[in-house]
Amino acid sequence: MSDDDDDFPDISENRPLQRIVRNVAVLNLSYFGVEFAVALAIGSVALFADSVDFLEDSAVNLLILAGLGFSAARRAKLGMLLAAIILFPALATLWTAWQNFSSGAVPEPFALTVTGLGALAVNFVCARMLAPFRTAGGSLTRAAFLSARNDVIANIAIIVAGLLTAATASRWPDLIVGLGIAAINAGAAKEVYEAARAEHQAAKP
Repeated sequence: MSDDDDDFPDISENRPLQRIVRNVAVLNLSYFGVEFAVALAIGSVALFADSVDFLEDSAVNLLILAGLGFSAARRAKLGMLLAAIILFPALATLWTAWQNFSSGAVPEPFALTVTGLGALAVNFVCARMLAPFRTAGGSLTRAAFLSARNDVIANIAIIVAGLLTAATASRWPDLIVGLGIAAINAGAAKEVYEAARAEHQAAKP
């Protein structure tokens, strides 16, 4: 067995982590469908950004399941790929924000707020499940935990945006929060890439 393998236990020894990651992937994929449908129905940039982020989180956790038995060097390379995946919601949000800004659409505030509350509950549960394992698999589980943690922050902002939209009948709270979510994802991508690069350097003989 190589030193890399000694640094990270075999997948058969990580069944709790495997189960948690699988459950997180299912939760994220399920709420993606809910939030994406509401985002399209009410024209919300913030909900669109967050729904794409739920889809991204599902992909991240499924890739983590595939990589749990990898050596440190291979996990580091997969971590760099995950950093690129995390950037996708940010880019998609910028395009959606431009379209909504051009149209001047104002999302329905009640649906925006209630959907944000649901997303907050899902992401809070995911973050709590992943927290004990955030250092167990290097950049991979760090990616999953950072995504869930950042999503909790984003969902609180969505709820605030819904309340401000109700009070002002303005599209700006939704647009600002949507762009903020894009910025959070960009920051998370940078953190994951740096962790993966450090892990790759440490794995070199």
